[in-house]
This record gives sequence, C-alpha cells and structure tokens, in this order.
Amino acid sequence: MRVVVALGGNALVKRGDIPDAGMQRGNVDRAVRALAPLAEKHELIITHGNGPQVGVLSLESVNDPNLTRPYPLDTIGAETQGMIGYWMLQALQNALPGRQVMAMINQTLVSAVDPAFEDPTKFVGQVYDREDAEKLAGEYGWTIRQDGEHWRRVVPSPRPQRVIETRLIRELVRLGTVVVCAGGGGIPVFRNDVGRLEGVEAVIDKDRTAAVLAESMDADALLILTDVPRVMRNFGTPEQEEIVHTTPHELRAEDFPAGSMGPKAEAAASFVERTGDMAAIGLLDQCVEILAGIAGTIVTPNATWPLESTL
Repeated sequence: MRVVVALGGNALVKRGDIPDAGMQRGNVDRAVRALAPLAEKHELIITHGNGPQVGVLSLESVNDPNLTRPYPLDTIGAETQGMIGYWMLQALQNALPGRQVMAMINQTLVSAVDPAFEDPTKFVGQVYDREDAEKLAGEYGWTIRQDGEHWRRVVPSPRPQRVIETRLIRELVRLGTVVVCAGGGGIPVFRNDVGRLEGVEAVIDKDRTAAVLAESMDADALLILTDVPRVMRNFGTPEQEEIVHTTPHELRAEDFPAGSMGPKAEAAASFVERTGDMAAIGLLDQCVEILAGIAGTIVTPNATWPLESTL
C-alpha cells in the first residue's frame, strides 16, 4: 500500500514541555520506532506538524536585537521543515538501514485572497495562562485564543491547493524512497500577478496538506496520528463517546474545535470523499493497528475497513 502519514506537532513537543532540541529528538526517535514497521511493508510518505517549533523560532526572532524586523512566518516555516526534517531523516536512516530516505523542503500553493487571512485559527508556539498570553499579545501584536485550559497564539491558516513539488515526491516514492515532506503543511506561497511564487505570512494546517498530497499521490490510506486514541463525540461532556468507524458524511455532522480536531476530521473526510479510500485518526504508537483497522477512528465510504489485506 501507499500510505501518507500526518504526524502531529504535539508528537514532538507535548503540551507544556520546554521545547529543547534534545527532548524533541528523543520524541522523533520514538515516533520513528512506531513508523518503521509501516515503512518495511508499505510505501511511506511522512508529513509533520510544526506549530510548537514555529512559535519558538518566531519568539526568538521577535526578541533578536540584531534584526531590524522579525523573520516572516514562511521563512520560519522553512526553518522548521529543515530542522525537523533533519531529525526525521537521521532517525529513519538509523531505523531502516539500507533504505533510501529523503527529507525535502516543500512549498504549498494557497490563494492570496483566502478568507483565513482575516480569521486566524492555527495554534502556534507554547501554551500560556490567560494573563501571560494577553500580555504577550499586547507586546507583539499577536492574536490569541483559548486552547483547552490554556491560551496560545493563533495565525492565519489558508487552505492548501497543491504541494508544488508533488511530481518530484511521486518519482522518489516510485524509486522506493521513504519521503519526509510538506512539513508544517508546507511553506505557504502564492502566485503573484506575473505568475511568480511568493511566500506569505501564514502556517498551513498539515492535516489538510496531507489530504491534498495523499490524493495527488494516489495513496491508499491517510493516517492522521496525534495524541488521542480516537475521535470523541461530545468531547468533554457526560455524553462523550469514541467514534470507531464512520463515514465522511457522519464525521462532518459532528461539531469539532476549529483549532484542533476540526481540521483533522475535515482532512480525513475530504480525502475519503474524493478518493473512496481509507483515512484514520489515532495514536502514533498504534499506527500499525490503525492501518489494520483495529485501532483509531476509521473513516471509509461505508464505515468498514478490511483487515487481512492491510497487515
């Protein structure tokens, strides 16, 4: 099978953790140990989030006295792609000796007039209590929103239209390469009035980009791996229950938060609607079981998933 994996940024930095490089590299090693069995049996394309890392580098840039202005978000997105891509590349090479692995810097095309630029929803950076978040928002001109019990910065998250380097990714996969690409949803770019690419201040949702990439790559499955075992209906209420098998229509009928589970559910539903293949949301450590249909929330056109053919 050809499998696209979307690895959540919180798989590398847990909520509230100090985002030191050593801690993140340890989490990358753990992630790769979980993903290696998939790479041994299937064609594997890995994307990853970068929200926590963008926040760290953005804050460093804002506070750097040697800069006349902070680095823009598209450039910081490229920095995080290189950093996390390097960690993933090395860990995969160590886990899969003899296998070709490539980590790529990718651009993702968006619309310059996407309404998301007027309504920031993408969480980046670390969590704060409300008082500290409001202080930082006033100091740096941030937009902040509540994220569970905490508060975080939010930035525009336009819809991805296409990963610019899709043809190259396809060729690498055809040659048997494990590809790490489109990190953080890809560097957001648009075509200007003379057709040239330009970066734009935003962070694209990596799950939405993963769905676009999976469709263009003719993937058989899209796995959205996060820090929850299954999608929950009525989350945080006495009526809370796990969603085990579902259809795109049923998933879209649920009400999920725009900054967290909402984009994951939308990405999974979109991929299944457009391809008729399987998408799933669940724990990183259960990725093999998720692909087999015995863990996670499985999304298919008819809410079933064959087991034997995927093992």
